[in-house]
Amino acid sequence: MILPGATLGVLGGGQLGRMFTLAAHSMGYRVWVLDPDPDSPTGRMADRHLQAAYDDAQALEEMASGCAAVTTEFENVPAETLEFLEARLPVRPGSKAVAIARDRIREKTFIRDLGLATAPFFAITSTDDLEPACASLTMPALLKTSQLGYDGKGQIGIDNLEQAQLAFEDLNRTPCILEECVRLEQELSVVLARSVDGRTAVYPVGENIHVNGILDTTRVPGRIPEAVADKACDMALQLANAMDYCGVLAVEFFLTPDGQLLINEMAPRPHNSGHYSIDACLTSQFEQQVRTLCGLPPGSPRLLSPAVMVNVLGKLWNAGTPRWQYLFAEGHTALHLYGKEEARPGRKMGHYTCMAEDAGQAMRIAERVRAAIDPAAPDDD
Repeated sequence: MILPGATLGVLGGGQLGRMFTLAAHSMGYRVWVLDPDPDSPTGRMADRHLQAAYDDAQALEEMASGCAAVTTEFENVPAETLEFLEARLPVRPGSKAVAIARDRIREKTFIRDLGLATAPFFAITSTDDLEPACASLTMPALLKTSQLGYDGKGQIGIDNLEQAQLAFEDLNRTPCILEECVRLEQELSVVLARSVDGRTAVYPVGENIHVNGILDTTRVPGRIPEAVADKACDMALQLANAMDYCGVLAVEFFLTPDGQLLINEMAPRPHNSGHYSIDACLTSQFEQQVRTLCGLPPGSPRLLSPAVMVNVLGKLWNAGTPRWQYLFAEGHTALHLYGKEEARPGRKMGHYTCMAEDAGQAMRIAERVRAAIDPAAPDDD
């Protein structure tokens, strides 16, 4: 076990690394971050900011010698970086699990080979793959880059072979998957923590709403039958166990109108849909990340209050500074801002979590807050 007083490393300086650092500090650990951005949200909080590229040999040597263990806050860290560090100290989750989750072709194939359901898909590595794929799928479909796609980026909707060919050109013929669009009843997610010895803690299933490909709200507990929630948790655990995973893992699901539960994708890290756990659970997903990194058992994921988490995007600043006073007037709402200097449309600037006796009431509070903090809205005063 790695106990408080030790130094932990994190690769990546965004908001997930920032919240990991806050959790680690509260537990008595020091944190070093490797990130090339001089204004990274994590770098402002960490005990040391190694401002360098992820493949910088000197920075990696320093991290390997100065840290007791290393984790990541995003999956697109170069594989060589993880392998270099893994040869010298614990890296959790490990490079093999991250390699699966970072590449849609490997990820979808791995899930399918486990016998778990996904939307119908085909790997596209050349233009020759498009015709048989389009002939086999029911249109419309989505052409998605195999790597580096998130929040709706790197994907193009298509209705026929000609559009698929044009889209593949637009994506620079990079490896992709062509995935059939399925009718959705709901989007769900399961966040879990798994320790190095296989002990697990699974959070309640969240019900997610996306707007323009970006998560807008997560409602916990979700409005789903118990049998569906149980099945989602079982499928997520099957994935984690098959990878011998150590860390926090998020698995996103599609629920179809006929009751099919399909795995959409997984993230080898804390997840946006698990942010409510900071305020509404006994152990946050970021404390779980610290615990699993340090060889400690997972904490209890028990939900202390029904909750709704709302993302705060940069568009909110278009008409001026958000009116935070109205949020703070709600006694059961917590605000988390990420310390980003520039507010841009689509950029995640923070989130807030509303808690109440039931999730429906929490949602009503969340929507009331959303309207009140908008600087473009008329002021009742």
